[in-house]
Amino acid sequence: MGALAEEFAGQAAQGVAPDVALRSRLQAEAIAAHVLSWSLTDGGAKVENMGFPLEYQPGSDKAAWVPTSTISQQQAPLLPRWGENRPFAMPSGRSCPVPPPPAYNEEPGSPFHAAALEVRDTVLNLTEEQRQIARFWSDDPMLSPTPPGHWIGIALDIADRDGLAAPRRAEVLARLGIAMADAFIGCWQSKYDHNLLRPVTYIHRVIDPAWEPLLITPPFPEYPSGHSTQSGAASRVLTMVFGEDFAFEDATHEDEGLAPRHFSSFREAAEEAAISRLYGGIHYRFAAEAGVVQGDCIGTYATALTMRA
Repeated sequence: MGALAEEFAGQAAQGVAPDVALRSRLQAEAIAAHVLSWSLTDGGAKVENMGFPLEYQPGSDKAAWVPTSTISQQQAPLLPRWGENRPFAMPSGRSCPVPPPPAYNEEPGSPFHAAALEVRDTVLNLTEEQRQIARFWSDDPMLSPTPPGHWIGIALDIADRDGLAAPRRAEVLARLGIAMADAFIGCWQSKYDHNLLRPVTYIHRVIDPAWEPLLITPPFPEYPSGHSTQSGAASRVLTMVFGEDFAFEDATHEDEGLAPRHFSSFREAAEEAAISRLYGGIHYRFAAEAGVVQGDCIGTYATALTMRA
């Protein structure tokens, strides 16, 4: 056991009879070993090449995802089999499917062309508020806490602010972690079921070859929006725990110079996170909206879990 673990064990054992502390510690270690062993069979224990498969067969039709990055590793999409992993609360990765996106069409006036045109025009005409929203919810890997980390940070800030007792705090984090883990599985299953091209690909091909999104387009299929699914799942759990009209301040990126944002409910925050992907130019509106609905469905499985007697 490492030094930090020893320190925590010592703190936990304060005021507890030595024989009780020892039995409790051994029981905890046995449970942890069991959980770790079980986790190795979920399908996601081994990830090759940082999640980018060394062999990948791209789609052949015009609606199919194509790489949007010049990085050689990202010519294959990220984690195409993640949706097959064993979920925690929902029965399978297809338990909360999304409807098909609008049919691919290059004709002006068609629903797909209109959706792409909205992305182009939105980015070209962003207000300062919309630009700040896009940056606030960007949550880029290796540069931020990421989307799930953002929501965990919100929960921890509320727990600290309201002085949640340890059992309640543990329940919040457990439900939230389960919901967001399942949200990635469900969303990734849908992403590769539909395998839809990103707005930047379509806009360059059909509308405006010089246009660029505000945010960096992630290296995987478009539909539905992952951040939106994560946010829908997180908002469902946090609403169940704290209530429908629970106001809070989100200061996740204050250290990076982004002002805190205020929300009257978790659903309001989830919907802002979703629309931020349109403002950033990396998702069609229909992908953001479908992601929130999918996440809400996935989150209900986590809220149905029994955690306290």
